[in-house]
Amino acid sequence: MTRKILVTSALPYANGSIHLGHMVEHIQTDIWVRFQKLRGHECYYCCADDTHGTPVMLAAQKQGLQPEGMIARVREEHLADFTGFGIGYDNYYSTHSPENKAFSEEIYRALKANGKIESRVIEQLFDPEKHMFLPDRFVKGECPKCHAKDQYGDNCEVCGTTYSPTELINPYSAVSGAAPVLKESEHFFFKLGECADFLQEWTSGTNALGKPHLQPEALNKMKEWLGEGEETSLSDWDISRDAPYFGFEIPDAPGKYFYVWLDAPVGYMASFKNLCDRLGLDFDEFFKADSQTEMYHFIGKDILYFHALFWTAMLKFSGYRTPSGIFAHGFLTVDGQKMSKSRGTFITAKSYLDQGLNPEWMRYYIAAKLNSKIEDIDLNLNDFISRVNSDLVGKYVNIAARASGFIAKRFEGRLKDVSDSELLAKLTAQSEAVAEQYENREYARALRDIMALADIVNEYVDANKPWELAKQEGQDARLHEVCSELINAFAVLTAYLAPVLPKVAENAAKFLNLDAITWANTRQTLGEHAINKYEHLMQRVEQQQVDKLIEANKQSIQAAAEAAPAEAGKFAPVAEQAGFDDFMKIDMRVAKVLNCEAVEGSTKLLKFDLDFGFEKRVIFSGIAASYPNPAELNGRMVIAVANFAPRKMAKFGVSEGMILSAATAEGKLKLLDVDAGAQPGDKVG
Repeated sequence: MTRKILVTSALPYANGSIHLGHMVEHIQTDIWVRFQKLRGHECYYCCADDTHGTPVMLAAQKQGLQPEGMIARVREEHLADFTGFGIGYDNYYSTHSPENKAFSEEIYRALKANGKIESRVIEQLFDPEKHMFLPDRFVKGECPKCHAKDQYGDNCEVCGTTYSPTELINPYSAVSGAAPVLKESEHFFFKLGECADFLQEWTSGTNALGKPHLQPEALNKMKEWLGEGEETSLSDWDISRDAPYFGFEIPDAPGKYFYVWLDAPVGYMASFKNLCDRLGLDFDEFFKADSQTEMYHFIGKDILYFHALFWTAMLKFSGYRTPSGIFAHGFLTVDGQKMSKSRGTFITAKSYLDQGLNPEWMRYYIAAKLNSKIEDIDLNLNDFISRVNSDLVGKYVNIAARASGFIAKRFEGRLKDVSDSELLAKLTAQSEAVAEQYENREYARALRDIMALADIVNEYVDANKPWELAKQEGQDARLHEVCSELINAFAVLTAYLAPVLPKVAENAAKFLNLDAITWANTRQTLGEHAINKYEHLMQRVEQQQVDKLIEANKQSIQAAAEAAPAEAGKFAPVAEQAGFDDFMKIDMRVAKVLNCEAVEGSTKLLKFDLDFGFEKRVIFSGIAASYPNPAELNGRMVIAVANFAPRKMAKFGVSEGMILSAATAEGKLKLLDVDAGAQPGDKVG
């Protein structure tokens, strides 16, 4: 059955550069969309720049530009970055568009007619120096719930609580630094509290395919916000802002503008409507209340509240369909340090591309870290080099390189029919399993399984040694068979990797003499097929390339590193008691020891190759004195801290976590035991 699917990524804001944190989401989305298209489904991927609000207005003023001119330039820059990373939007639009204005006004009027909008006179924070009301993100102060400092006026980055800026403790203006004063103004509110019954039902419900609307972690957060089995604590939502403001004026309310968070998600509809008008698609088929199509939003965990509650309720009570699913992901850290656009600790997408690094290296590395959970992932630059070189160059690309020359020189570029190959049967048998992993956004598991298949192929190469067959009399038929099997295996692996490596797949299709790679290539062989001359598909990552990237972003990375000790000291000083919240930050997992060995040049360290279930890592542990024969630990299950920041171990390499052990009465460190039946990746706690 062919599915009809609309997919979106969160809209990047139009006052800053795209960084690798953005790329996590857009790569995650793009892989899913490409997979759906490879499977033959009708799938559309729409996005846009989020262009409204005071920050854009002030940024344009600072540059001496009109907001319209600045957002047009920024959109071109954003789209160039995304295109550079192979993000295949069907439409990349802008929220400052006639379609978005029309939909925003229509939804507002429908909500008002449905009794879900009311006006109130409120007291609002006002900057006495700049003579302007302050939007939420331009007020900072202490979170009223967890008391974290320097939090924005709409939500806390530490505990995730949303609130009104007037609830902040010791607020100050982010524009002038002045203490804001309260001033009265008429505002319009969306009665979100009246939508609680519907939201409790929707957030815990499933779509037409029987799959949950939300991930388990997101649902737990919803229950916390909505109140499970009790009165809801949802607050009505202020959807208006006072002039001066760059945005859409509210109908019949001069000087009042839609808050950016009202028209930003409406931008999904506007972008798709713009695409529909260009392609002749039926917009209503996808957005009518009883639509049989699917709609999915990929977002960061920090905007879950806006999408799962505000946006979903807006759609429902204005007569439109609600999302089939909302997929949230965690943040990206770089070598263990948090990326933050507001604090300047990010690596830009442009700097990556400008240094000549292959974007498909990063697509693969990020995909190899992603799963369906809302978990932060870390870009460990040393691991990035080794994983890309080992997996993509050493295991995958080299298969074609090692066999293509013999096919070209000895067999006129034509393959032998090897449809009865046992090797190929092993590869094609995994088609549905890998497809299910992509469908469920379990990319790390999919790539791990694909690379396991690549290992099988490379073992076949080593066992049959085509370079030796080529030297032996009477072995041409066997050489032809082996090399044909390898080229077919390469085609199958390419189809498996195509959602992640679209450019490599495109070039591989040319080499394989195919119009395009499709998912059908994961289930069939090529037969007696002529291939083209092999052209190199991928180079190795060189250390100097990464060094140049670090240098290009040195200022922002260094700022993060310098801030880290003070930040850590604020929350967990030495000798203070640890609370439950501190403990919950630690992600302890069961891991399987694949290999353990002594570290040359060290009397204390053992090197562990560990399988966490969702990925493999190297961890060094100072327990050599307790285990003089480290090989005896191979196959053992251990407990490790999975979110421990990577550490450079002098000349020995990078340790990507911490293995837990206990000190004996004799002062030796012994590994903790794991109960029988525990599997790699199981959470401990």
